[in-house]
This record gives sequence, C-alpha cells and structure tokens, in this order.
Amino acid sequence: MSEWVPRRVVVTGMGLVTPLDIGVSKSWEKLCQGQSGIAPISKFDASQYSVRIAGEVKGFDPANFIEKKEIKKMDTFIHFAVAASQEAVDDAKLVVDSHNSERVGVYIGAGIGGLPAIEHYHKILLERGPDRVSPFFIPMVIINLASGQVAIRFGAKGPNACTVTACATGNHCIGDGFRLIQRAEADVMIVGGAEATICPTAIAGFGAAKALSRRNDEPEKASRPFDKDRDGFVIGEGAGVLVIEELEHAKARGAKIHAEIVGYAMNSDAFHITAPPDDGAGAVKCMEKALQDGGVSKKSVGYINAHGTSTFADRVETQVIKEVFGEHAYSIPISSTKSMTGHLLGAAGGIEAVFSILALQKGILPPTINLDDPDPECDLDYVPNQSRVSSVDVAVSNAFGFGGVNACLVFRRWQAA
Repeated sequence: MSEWVPRRVVVTGMGLVTPLDIGVSKSWEKLCQGQSGIAPISKFDASQYSVRIAGEVKGFDPANFIEKKEIKKMDTFIHFAVAASQEAVDDAKLVVDSHNSERVGVYIGAGIGGLPAIEHYHKILLERGPDRVSPFFIPMVIINLASGQVAIRFGAKGPNACTVTACATGNHCIGDGFRLIQRAEADVMIVGGAEATICPTAIAGFGAAKALSRRNDEPEKASRPFDKDRDGFVIGEGAGVLVIEELEHAKARGAKIHAEIVGYAMNSDAFHITAPPDDGAGAVKCMEKALQDGGVSKKSVGYINAHGTSTFADRVETQVIKEVFGEHAYSIPISSTKSMTGHLLGAAGGIEAVFSILALQKGILPPTINLDDPDPECDLDYVPNQSRVSSVDVAVSNAFGFGGVNACLVFRRWQAA
C-alpha cells in the first residue's frame, strides 16, 4: 500500500470587512499607513458603560451584497460573512456549477454569533409577547448559518461546517478547510471567520471581566499590544474569508495564486478558561507542530502576525516565540494588526490570515501602532508604529482563545515555477 501524500493547498481568493474599511485593498492600504479603526461606540448609547470604544465597521450596507428580502433573515455577522465571501469568490474568479458544486465547501465560523439579535428579540418577547418574535430569529443567530448562507448563495454542496473556538475560530476554520482539501474531501473551500457582537450585553460582559481597554478618551491609542501601558483589548467586528483550493485544481483553471498554506496545528492548554499558563507551553507546542506540519525550518520564518491582544497575554506570547525560535526570535519581525483593527474575536484569524498573505505577496510588513513604551518583558521586533518594506518567504499567524485553545497557520510566499 503506497504512503498517503497530502495534496498541496493554495489561496486564490481573499475578502475583508474590517473596522478599517470594506474590501481587501482599502483595508490593507489603511493598515500599512498605521491608521486605527477604533472609535467611540455608535451602535448604542454607551455613555453609562465603563467601556465606550470599539472597532466598528463603518458605512456597511448589507443591501450592497444581499437581496433586500434576505437581509432580515440574517444577523450582522452573517451579513459580513456573505460580503467577505463574495469578494473572495470574485477575487478567485470561482464559478460553482453542476460540474464542481459537490467538491466546493464552506467552513466559516464565529466566536459568539448573533448576540445582537438575541438581545433584540428577547426585548420584543418581554415587551410584546411571543407572537412578535421573528420566524427567522433562530437562523439569524446560530453560527453555522454563516457557512449555510454562503453555501446557499454560491451553490456549494461540498463539506459545510463551522468551528466555534472563541478567538481561535478563524484559524481553526481555515486550518480545518485546509485539511479537507489535503485529504481530497474537497477541491475548493471558502473559509474564515465573521463576528458582529458590539452590543450592550457583550460590552457589559467583557467589561465586567476587566478584559477591555478603558482608554475611552483616546480610542485610536487604546489598542496597544506589547506596550507597557496596555490595559486590555478593544472589541472589533467584521469578517475575513479566503478561497483555498488544491494546487493542480487552481492551475487547471488558471487561477491567480496569492500564497500557499503549508502548515496548521491546534491543541489545548487545558489550564484555565481565559488565561494562558505563564510558560505558554501549549502555544509553544502548537507553533512547533505547525512548522513541522509544513516542513518549514524555524530560520526560514520571516514574519509573525501575533495574536497580540493588548493584554497581559502579550508577555506570554513573547515568551512563546522565544521558546520556539531561540535566538532567531530576535530577528523575526512581528506585528499585531489588532493595534489597528481591535480584536475581532471569531473573525480575527480570518482577517489576520489575509494580512499575513498580503505581507508575503506585497513585501510590506504592517506595523504595531501605539507601541510607544515597550513592556520590558516584550523585547522582540514588533515593527513599531511604521510599516516596513521586507521580502519574506514564510509567515506564521497565531490565534489563542478562551478555553485554552491554540491554532497556528503557516503560509509560504507563492513563486510560480
């Protein structure tokens, strides 16, 4: 019996909805300019809350992406997923028809899902009674309907699922889709994450947990990963979606290849519901396994998109990178793009995968803004405050989530033979 050889998987499409802008090119341009997408909350009156800032998506109209009669069947996180998926599919020039539909799948997750709709309809239930709750309420809020609605939109009849792993969701969805293609269970997967939970309950809950920055008077400076004066993360919203496909399938249809996914790993700290262990042992093993999975030498890694949430965990992630790479850690440019977007929870891994791929493709490393006074325990090269021109071949994207989940992706710059 011949040894099984995993199929190669490449990225052929990318789509973004972020607090910076709508679309890949505009979001990337503002990211590289070091612009912040953080501002005072406008979705509700937050004047009585201890936290009054967030990374909201500005100027998004679901009618630009979804038929009017369908909009009311989805909460906002699904609107974002559909919009980002449409851009990714258009970018990939992917046509799904009767010839390939059963080989095209969708794997898009969220960390929390339709919390704003839950809030809204719970209020209606209490004030106006059960008969006034929308018949679309349940499919509006359950997380797998992001994948479901995208599959229906494009007619994708292949594997369809979602991962729900808090802040690691996007990485897990991309990685699990990667595995399905490697194993020949699909030829193409639409993968990523979406989130839209900037609502009273979420702000109150994260605020009560003392997880969020309270730098309300300086929103643009609130997300400051690795800085000594960081005081919590800033919640954001949006979506990041990739079209990934088997290499020969992509070549056969003449698709433009943005990058290759070469490695993926996931594991658990099994330690605490919200905090990593001080030594970051689980994250260390996760990064090492991802590099091994991709057959990538540690010295070939030229960029890391850090989880970098602007919390105490930044110190742990710094220690993890040192443990994995040894002295080479000091030579690797690292950035936390959350300094500009905030933390998009289940969508974070999706948008950060796009940013990692663009860093490889464009030869520009986005900065970590607001890094004015580095934490003495965070002493690596975090590309402070200004983007950097640098040609690198391998990028790693980290994601660590509540529940102790870890997920790591490894991308390689595509060079046509």
